[in-house]
Formats: sequence, C-alpha cells, structure tokens
Amino acid sequence: MPKKNKKNKQNEEPVTAQDELLNEESSNQQAQENTDTKKEDPAAIIAQLQEQVEHEKNKYLFLMADFENFRKRTLKEKADLIKNGAESAMRDLLPVVDDMERAIDAINKGGDIGSLKEGVDLIYSKFVKYLESQHVMPIESTGKDFDTDVHEAVTMFPASDPSMKGKVIDTTIKGYMINDKVLRHAKVVVGS
Repeated sequence: MPKKNKKNKQNEEPVTAQDELLNEESSNQQAQENTDTKKEDPAAIIAQLQEQVEHEKNKYLFLMADFENFRKRTLKEKADLIKNGAESAMRDLLPVVDDMERAIDAINKGGDIGSLKEGVDLIYSKFVKYLESQHVMPIESTGKDFDTDVHEAVTMFPASDPSMKGKVIDTTIKGYMINDKVLRHAKVVVGS
C-alpha cells in the first residue's frame, strides 16, 4: 500500500509559490466579499431595527387593548350575574307568595279553620320543597351532640338525664345549611 501512495504523490503536479499566493489571494478576496455583504449602512440597520420595534410595539398595544376589552367585558358580566343572580330564586318564590296571599284572604273572610290549616300546611310544604331544590337543608339539632360549627348555644340547662350532658336538649330556632355551608346556625339549649 505505501507504494501506491508514493506513485500518487509523484503523479501530482508540484505546487509553486506563485500558486500558493494565488490561492491565498482568492481566499482573502472571498473573505472580504463576505464581510462586505455583512457590513451594511448603519443607518439602514437602524431604520430596519426601528421598524421592527415599531411593529412589536403595535402588536403589544393591540394585545393590551384586547386584554383591556376582555377585562371590562368579564367585569360587566360578573356584575350582571351578581345583580341578577337572585332573579331565578325570587321568580320561584312568587307562587309561594301567591299562596300566602290566598291564605290571608281566606283568614280575613273567616273561612273554615280546618281548610285554613290545610292551606297553610300546603304552603309550608311547597316552600320547604323550594328550599330543598335550592340545596337548603335544615340542621338536625335536638338530641345531637353540641357542635359549635353548626350550633349556637342560647343557654345551658341542667339535663334531667346524665346522657344528655353536652347534647342539645331543645332547638329554639332551626338552623339551615346550603351546599354543606352553614346558612344560619341553629340556636339551641345545651344540657349541662
């Protein structure tokens, strides 16, 4: 194998100093052309960069305007929800009010006590069903352990039975929860 390399080297033309100078000049000329294309007029570069900055600034301003519009729109929608949030609740209460007015008219006319009691019971059951549909549930208190999370002690009363110590003896005002949150604490009498 080394013999072949020698033959190849022998067949190549000898490189002269003039050839080296020509190669060096052409590489210098190419390097100069590359730097000339990279070097542009500084004013043109500044103008191009200013144009890019202006373009980015406009995009930023449009984005900020869109965001501001979105923020205002969502605030308005939120305010409308708060303002009109009770609308459906109040609309569903109107039939109960109508029934109460009918009951008051019947009382004023001196109607049958039995039918009046029956009418008030119907109104009460309708109202309780409405509360349940709104996820409002009564808090069971009497006979349960006193719990400060759902009960408010009105008074302490000596318990007749020792097993009733620390338990609710009586409920003076019923408490209610809505979606597992206390809407109103139950006012209770606690055994001591």
